[in-house]
Amino acid sequence: MDRRQWLAGTAAVAAGGLWGTRALAQTAAPGLAGWPRQSIRWLVPYPPGGGTDVLARTVAEAMRPALGQPIVIENKPGASTNIAAHQVATARADGYTLMSADNAVLAFNEHLFRKLPFEPARDFSYIGGISRFPLVLVVNPAFPVQTVAQLLERAQAQPGGIHYASPGNGSPHHLAMELFKQRTGAQLTHVPYKGAAPAVADVMGGQVPCMFLDLAAGLPLMQTGKVRPLASGSAQRLAALPQVPTLAEAGVSGAEVYAFQGVLGPAGIPTAVVERLNAELNRALASPAVALRLKELGMDALAGSPTQFYTQAREEARRWGEIIQRAGVQLD
Repeated sequence: MDRRQWLAGTAAVAAGGLWGTRALAQTAAPGLAGWPRQSIRWLVPYPPGGGTDVLARTVAEAMRPALGQPIVIENKPGASTNIAAHQVATARADGYTLMSADNAVLAFNEHLFRKLPFEPARDFSYIGGISRFPLVLVVNPAFPVQTVAQLLERAQAQPGGIHYASPGNGSPHHLAMELFKQRTGAQLTHVPYKGAAPAVADVMGGQVPCMFLDLAAGLPLMQTGKVRPLASGSAQRLAALPQVPTLAEAGVSGAEVYAFQGVLGPAGIPTAVVERLNAELNRALASPAVALRLKELGMDALAGSPTQFYTQAREEARRWGEIIQRAGVQLD
């Protein structure tokens, strides 16, 4: 689903949104009266300082004045974000426990793990989207390829001889390359790292020649020539990298790849509270402070309704389930 499809979805739920507003006024108001009465916990499934953490703190601070209560960020990394997700899935459904969720919980993990302690489609309230950002295929500047076609030529000449880095097994960057391999027939060898920083460092250092890199971590490196972008996984060329073709333009069709994230709470949060949180989230995304932070991180705002966020997440889960199954990637 590209951004135009996402925005077009607004019309499809407009009638439902209007009905929801009336129902909120007529029947759901008691569930909202006096809410929130206490601080809200917002779990981030990654360590402090990363793009997800920084953005969560910026959005939470923008939401705080209207809600009238603090939003406390708690970093709960581990188990491919499953630790934080399990805590949220089993929390009280009162709107006081939320989390930043990305591709892992929203689309990947139900296919990467044989058994999860939660069901993504059933055990969460989908509050709304936060952002999306494409992944870009990059190489070390000294690696003798200037285009995707040249990379594929080298890969064909030495099957399995070209290695690629990723922040870890099952990461968006890893699975983006698995999709690239499926669409091109290229045989590339995976080198998983424990996090984005060491993976990027080794690509810059030439120990590994290539990887898919997200804009949040990699845009400054691409702009300063520390890595060379070959193609973006976006539907259109990126405003920040207008000279870089899309994968489709480079001859690789059906390989749109991006990371996205939004806010989840436990299933069963009263509709009125979900709608209030969604409204404040969308208002925060439109604020100057958050807009600036998104631009700095190379992200696009993903404002919309809870229904739109849920629909996108389930569509991505279906799409990536097929890709993961074909690749044979399993984490347990």
